Amino acid sequence: MDTAFDPIVGDNPRVLILGSMPGQTSLQDKTYYAHPQNAFWWIMAQLFQIDFDASYAARCQDLKREHIAVWDVLRQCVRPGSLDSAIERNSEVPSDIESLVNSHPGLRSIIFNGGTAQRLFKRHQAKLFNSKDLRFCLCPSTSPAYASMPRATKLAHWQVALQAALS
Repeated sequence: MDTAFDPIVGDNPRVLILGSMPGQTSLQDKTYYAHPQNAFWWIMAQLFQIDFDASYAARCQDLKREHIAVWDVLRQCVRPGSLDSAIERNSEVPSDIESLVNSHPGLRSIIFNGGTAQRLFKRHQAKLFNSKDLRFCLCPSTSPAYASMPRATKLAHWQVALQAALS
């Protein structure tokens, strides 16, 4: 069974970006979005003053500075390989997102990094999904498995979502 990481979260996050579960490259490196073809860090570098080539720790600090938290909907699951479609439903153990939201009252928006993250959230966090205190937005997955959409198009979607969430 694969186990996800603790969230990247600073003192006053306003936006929580949720993925489904780290892929194999990320699990091996113990870093979010570690696959070289994943567009997440590239998109963050384009939208904020984040040095794409900086250390992982520095990039995480930069996200915190921008009031952005990152986590995954699932804390644990069985998934052969990295494809979300391979997650074994009966093995899903959700992250305690409700506690994170409750302990950070300034957090007002959740952005889903892909449709699987949104579906898993609805399945495991229905109470939060119905909250009137949170705004939700689905963005295209930054995963290399979702290669049918060009990076520039993904960037445009993420830019709109993050501008709305941080305004």
